[in-house]
Amino acid sequence: MIDIERLDHVLITIPTNTREEALRFYTETLALKEIPGNHPNGAIWVAFGDIELHIREEAIHQHNSARHAAMVVKDLAGAKAFLQKENVEISYSSVIEGRERCFFRDPWGNRFELIEYNKEV
Repeated sequence: MIDIERLDHVLITIPTNTREEALRFYTETLALKEIPGNHPNGAIWVAFGDIELHIREEAIHQHNSARHAAMVVKDLAGAKAFLQKENVEISYSSVIEGRERCFFRDPWGNRFELIEYNKEV
């Protein structure tokens, strides 16, 4: 079993070469607050209520899209052990400071991210 605490973020994709247009739309038109930082793959992060919205360029109709929902879990090691027991393939991506994470896909190709924030000492 995976013990999910909450939804953390959703990553959506936009066509390549539209990053500046997307930044204007989400921060100016929709007036969402940009979350500053050097985010993986040049993504734009904005606050979407109390959930983060991550926006990343991707080729249209890309096989194995990066689009996904991300959930915070209480025990990432336990969640990974559960997925492995169920023969669900786990994958990894770039490192983000302050959190451990992994990804998996359902049988239809939908991608999910599981996150455990590092505990402060």
